[in-house]
Amino acid sequence: MKIVATVVNTREAVIAAGLSPDLIEVRIDLMDADPAGELPSIRAAWKGPIILTNRSASEGGRFRGDPMEWWDILRPLLSFVDIVDVEQPFSSFSGEIRRLGRQIIASCHTDTMPSPEELGRMAQRLRRYGDIPKIVVRPGNEHDILDLLEFTLSTEKPICTGVLGDAYRYARLILPLLGSEFAYTHVGTPAAQGQYSLADFRKIMGLLQS
Repeated sequence: MKIVATVVNTREAVIAAGLSPDLIEVRIDLMDADPAGELPSIRAAWKGPIILTNRSASEGGRFRGDPMEWWDILRPLLSFVDIVDVEQPFSSFSGEIRRLGRQIIASCHTDTMPSPEELGRMAQRLRRYGDIPKIVVRPGNEHDILDLLEFTLSTEKPICTGVLGDAYRYARLILPLLGSEFAYTHVGTPAAQGQYSLADFRKIMGLLQS
């Protein structure tokens, strides 16, 4: 398990750096300022790995452009980051991202709860263009949580899994214990409903693992 601190500006990156996560995720779709102006100062504040994410509106973010617009925004920023979050509609740029020496989180956020078989097929599709598949779903009941936990435990690694919303936010704590590669947290601006702060996540995990 690696703890990711999601940030939306340099101030939060400085806070995150002081809390020593494993990685920082920069959510440029949530930025108020120009990402081209923020990324150099974020890179200066944090020497560890940086994930660059421009989440589309269809998957819970604010970016509403087409794939070429997505690429035009990201391409000038790649020198400041180590890993790029790439949703399936933007996967045609994965080859160029790899040629530039960056890893890829191949992500899919769905407002449904796929069956265990569908989860497996999703992971296979994402692995075709990414290094780490990331699948985030919306469970409807506790049985869905059990299916997601079983999938996370038994599927090929690496894998990153998560849940949308507040209803089953406790799964964000359990999934990393069963094999999910990343635990996404925030240091001031939640990137999604139900996301724990980095401080709270560490405190709860410390109790669970003591």
